[in-house]
Amino acid sequence: MIDDMISRRQWIHRAGRGFTGMALASIMQGAAQPMGRAKNVIYIFNHGGVSHVDTFDPKPTLVRLSGQTVPASFAEGLKTSRIDFRKAIMRGSPWEFTPKGQSGLPMSSLWKHLSKHADRIAVVRSCHGDAFDHAPAIFLRSTGTQFPGRPSIGSWVSYGLGSGNQNLPSFVVMSDGAMKSGAGAYGAGFLPATYQGTMFRAGRNPVLNLSNPEGIGGSAQKETLGFINDLNRAHYASREEDSTLDARIKAYELAFRMQAEAPTAVDIAQESEATRKLYGVGEPMTDDFGRKCLLARRLVERGVRFVQIFLGTNLGDDWDDAHNDLLGSHIKMTKKSDQPMAALITDLQARGLLDSTLIVWNSEFGRTPLAEGKNGRDHHPYGFSMWMAGAGIHGGRALGATDEFGLRAVDQPKNVHDVNATILRLIGMDHMKLTWRYQSRDMRLTDVHGENEFTDWLLA
Repeated sequence: MIDDMISRRQWIHRAGRGFTGMALASIMQGAAQPMGRAKNVIYIFNHGGVSHVDTFDPKPTLVRLSGQTVPASFAEGLKTSRIDFRKAIMRGSPWEFTPKGQSGLPMSSLWKHLSKHADRIAVVRSCHGDAFDHAPAIFLRSTGTQFPGRPSIGSWVSYGLGSGNQNLPSFVVMSDGAMKSGAGAYGAGFLPATYQGTMFRAGRNPVLNLSNPEGIGGSAQKETLGFINDLNRAHYASREEDSTLDARIKAYELAFRMQAEAPTAVDIAQESEATRKLYGVGEPMTDDFGRKCLLARRLVERGVRFVQIFLGTNLGDDWDDAHNDLLGSHIKMTKKSDQPMAALITDLQARGLLDSTLIVWNSEFGRTPLAEGKNGRDHHPYGFSMWMAGAGIHGGRALGATDEFGLRAVDQPKNVHDVNATILRLIGMDHMKLTWRYQSRDMRLTDVHGENEFTDWLLA
């Protein structure tokens, strides 16, 4: 790790960029302060928007007044593209909320497996934002701005801490396919391209084009790569500002090292039958997401710094089906993810990895407590929920609150900058010191915000 940090400091000095006015070590000095103790992050992003009032934010008043219109004073200033808050009727949750664990944390009956870990989960019920559409909202949660082109949180973590394993990427991404935001949700933005997320796929070849063509041996490949790198570095000597070329050089080098370790890292056949069964591998509803969660555990076990799993696609198979079918969409998506997520927490705990791994569960926004059509809920950024676990977090608690109808975050509201500042602090970084000089500014993930982070509450 020290060698890695030194080499990265030398690279930053050579390029004339990076942590302007302070040594790279200042961030690591900040990490030595009593912050979080996570070494790795597994970030589960629920593509499409999860209804908070049906999952982690019980609203008995909403249930009691279901079918009536919301009081005018509560609806004032709220809007969506599909419903009128002044006329739409309130829809109570069809799922029962009951206290779970010794803590009594209320969770929806949708979570049959995850509820067993209620005492390890810390729910934030007061998230809010100002992006109504999927792509801007995904960018906002991932990069801190609604517009594409900014570095994702995984890229910032990869830049700040480097990799714990030089034979694997520091930032790995797994998704179900096409996303409404495209690859910008895990892109490096203005950071050097080497910090963008590397897409891993299930199966024998986790990264496309990683295996040698038939008939090409190790010595021939090494000679070829050496020749290519000599040409690239000669070309790069007068173009040090071109991070794309530098990233390509590093990609060649990493790909060569990955050929030995990546196939082993993704080979879940090495796991016991009991472990695969725990994650739901082999079962129709849980096989795909279960494999991703199991692979995430195998990757952080091997030093991958940031693993991001996107659940759901842009092809009509995500939480956004709730527009027309709240029950069908949320039953389907929780059946896919409930058991694998519970297994991930169980497995990390059993292996002594939970305290060093931060698990984040998030979505781009919530769903309206009001009805859309006969059985739907629209997008709702004014108040929604997320949760975290691991990394020394004291679970079984909820931070903040929405109003009695679930419309607005009213108690300890937390915006995306507060959340991202908290994630960085839990992994040992000061969000105000993690900067990159761009367009004559010292840019950071949280821009000029993030003063309301809540690490102390999570660890208290």
